[in-house]
Amino acid sequence: MLTLRKAKDRGHANHGWLKSYHTFSFAGYRDPEHMGISNLRVINDDTILPDGGFAEHGHEDMEIISYVLDGELAHKDNLGNGSVIRPGDIQRMSAGTGVTHSEYNHSSSQPVHFLQIWLQPNKLGVQPAYTQKHFPLEERHGRWVLLISPDGADGSIATHQDAKLFGGLLKSGDMLKYPFDDDRRGYLHIARGALQVGGMTLHTGDGLKIEKQEILALRGIHHAEILLFDLP
Repeated sequence: MLTLRKAKDRGHANHGWLKSYHTFSFAGYRDPEHMGISNLRVINDDTILPDGGFAEHGHEDMEIISYVLDGELAHKDNLGNGSVIRPGDIQRMSAGTGVTHSEYNHSSSQPVHFLQIWLQPNKLGVQPAYTQKHFPLEERHGRWVLLISPDGADGSIATHQDAKLFGGLLKSGDMLKYPFDDDRRGYLHIARGALQVGGMTLHTGDGLKIEKQEILALRGIHHAEILLFDLP
């Protein structure tokens, strides 16, 4: 079963320096029908203006993933990490017993557009950890590349949850399939572009809840950059 979540139906917040779209309930946006799926709790589609950003703040017991689409995101935390996240990079922060960090647009002239994703962990009170890795975009054309997994398989980043996150790129006419085990479900997020699935056309910001689906079959329409979650 495929359930479409249109981009225009997401929650929205405009703070001036930040424009954010919430796939699931977050901060001031509350919708009991959209509280997440399985252990996937947050997909925030954020754009930060030049020199803007989130001042130092804290998190606990959450697996936090940042995925930059355009621009550069600067990160600094109390674990001693300082980095700049660019397109193709994946950042995973395991908040565990507690971590404080800040996130700022690294540019004084261009906005940064990124996705922030939260997974609820299957282990509480773990030692906080930080990982950043580059996954070249050119290697994702017409195929799934495993970005996040429970065990770091195939060069992915390991996380404290039974969840897999794949990235893919589809040009017009490209076909891509994904088989789901009987006890698994998923969520597809269209980061940009357009594709067809199950008789539906999905565009930038749209999402698709996937339940009791043996095979997910996608066909690219226009330079689609996609994220697929395989969840328990």
